[in-house]
Amino acid sequence: MIEQWRKALVLAPHTDDGEFGCGGTMARLVEGGCDVRYVAFSIATRSLPEGFPPDTLAREVREATGELGIPEAQLTVHDFDVRTFPEHRQDILELLVGLWEDWQPDVVFQPSLHDIHQDHRTVAEEGLRAFKRTTILGYEIPWNNFDFAYQWYVSLEQRHIETKVAALEKYASQQHRRYANAEYVRNLARTHGINVNREYAEVFQVYRVIS
Repeated sequence: MIEQWRKALVLAPHTDDGEFGCGGTMARLVEGGCDVRYVAFSIATRSLPEGFPPDTLAREVREATGELGIPEAQLTVHDFDVRTFPEHRQDILELLVGLWEDWQPDVVFQPSLHDIHQDHRTVAEEGLRAFKRTTILGYEIPWNNFDFAYQWYVSLEQRHIETKVAALEKYASQQHRRYANAEYVRNLARTHGINVNREYAEVFQVYRVIS
């Protein structure tokens, strides 16, 4: 089915969430000619390490999505304050409804409903409300998912994972985080691949499939 998708929308509560959750899948989709649109909701200015300018993550997400082959015209970056998304639930819903009305993607990738980060969960909940007429897959953020159903596997080649790693390495401001580790990214994809007798894979929770 993945080859049938012509328009894919990736919802990233914070810049880099989309790359972690489905960077390899985005690389495979772009390679196959799919039009991938990436929407980030926060540049997390208050979470930047000391010494980085406030617009750092806005620049880094442009570089990272460019590495994945997503044109800058297909990137939208909002600036909701980090960790306050529940307070802006209606604004986020209206943005998502506008995306559906404007673009009508074939598939939406978003965080899991079981993600414990309040910003991630808000985007997941409002995504289900906004995109009732299309396929919705929840991506894995392992350190935030206490419960995750391994329901949809996207098989990947090494080149897709290396593109994902290269994209994540554009986030110089986030390299202090333990999970910002190339071997971790590779090993997670390798583990998921082994589970379904493939070389690499990313895994998703299924919320809706329209074929």
